[in-house]
Amino acid sequence: MKGLAGLLVVVAIFGGIFLKYYNQVPTLDETTKEKWSQVQNQYKRRADLIPNLVSTVQGYAAHEKSVFAEVTEARSKVSQITINANDASDPAKIREFMEAQRHLGGALSRLMAVSENYPQLKADQNFLALQSQLEGTENRISVARKDYIASVKEYNLALRTFPGKFVAQIFHPEAKLKDTFEASESEQNRPEVSFK
Repeated sequence: MKGLAGLLVVVAIFGGIFLKYYNQVPTLDETTKEKWSQVQNQYKRRADLIPNLVSTVQGYAAHEKSVFAEVTEARSKVSQITINANDASDPAKIREFMEAQRHLGGALSRLMAVSENYPQLKADQNFLALQSQLEGTENRISVARKDYIASVKEYNLALRTFPGKFVAQIFHPEAKLKDTFEASESEQNRPEVSFK
């Protein structure tokens, strides 16, 4: 009788461990999809703010049309690239999406530089509010990317460590390592500041 009770305890322990690791892979996969959706959500927020920012700055700097055209074009390209949570595992789609976002970020930087040439614009309440929202959005994008990177790390570790590696290979063969966010080479360069 004691042997049977001991066997049942051992089976229950191993069953609990198995269930934990069996459920870990899909749970972590869904978490990475959720975090990627948050990254996209913040990029969408930024794209939604851009028309208001452009309109406000255009009123003061009508002759800077090339900058406005570049921002509008970059925003258009960003809106054409859609990635759903399932595409977060496709490195090519992620790179295409991130490249479009980088181009938009660069265009926004040039737009903000144009605004530096117009002191009355810098004091305009609408511009200040939009600039503050845009800065807040950039911070939110940074936090969302950080959270995504952390969730990808946790997911990838579950697929590469014992016993999760074996559980994933047997019960979740579709589970593959995910690429994390990577800054482009231009984003890693030191920005140049000039007060000319």
